[in-house]
Amino acid sequence: MNAMLDAAWAVFVRELRLALRRPAEATQPLVFYCVLALLFPLGLAAQDVGLRAFAPAIVWVSALLAALLGIERLFRADVDDGTLEQWLLADVPFPMLVGAKLAAQWLLIAAPLIVAAPLIALALNLQPQAIGVLLLGLLFGTPVLVFSGGFAAALTVGAPRAGLLIPILVLPMMCPALIFGAGAVRAAQVGLSVEGPLYFLAAMMVLSLTLLPWAAAGALRNALE
Repeated sequence: MNAMLDAAWAVFVRELRLALRRPAEATQPLVFYCVLALLFPLGLAAQDVGLRAFAPAIVWVSALLAALLGIERLFRADVDDGTLEQWLLADVPFPMLVGAKLAAQWLLIAAPLIVAAPLIALALNLQPQAIGVLLLGLLFGTPVLVFSGGFAAALTVGAPRAGLLIPILVLPMMCPALIFGAGAVRAAQVGLSVEGPLYFLAAMMVLSLTLLPWAAAGALRNALE
């Protein structure tokens, strides 16, 4: 068991080190997220009440689109340099290694988005009581976005035009997280209970963390064969 955990940790650390060697590429989702979300206040009048109403959808759509950046290349380098073949030959469950890689991608892509979310929310004139709900929803929902994107990347790793297929495959899986994440914030804004949407997001997160690494590993194994 310790050997398997050590191998998964090695994959996790490897992904972080590779990202540190490419800081411009690693920070691209965060920059895209901030630019996209902050463009909306520029197009509206100051203190526009409509901005507050659309703020939850703006933040979540921006996070979804930021999570899609670079998804096409997620496993392609590992296929080209033989890393995935070595993982298949290792005495460690292949889905565990794939899950470790996706967990590292969540830390690199989604964690900065969550940290930046309060500042984005304030710029969008979001009510203070709704910001905590927004952060909790992103904490539950962003693993769904990243792991769904990883599954789509695994399905299309051998396709010549994967960039066109990935949005078609991944958006149906990501949209429920977007709907309930934004819905929880809207409920908080009007004083309604937020437990239902947040419970749904938590359930989706658990299913994504437990099932999607196995599904992605199966898709990658088929691509290598």
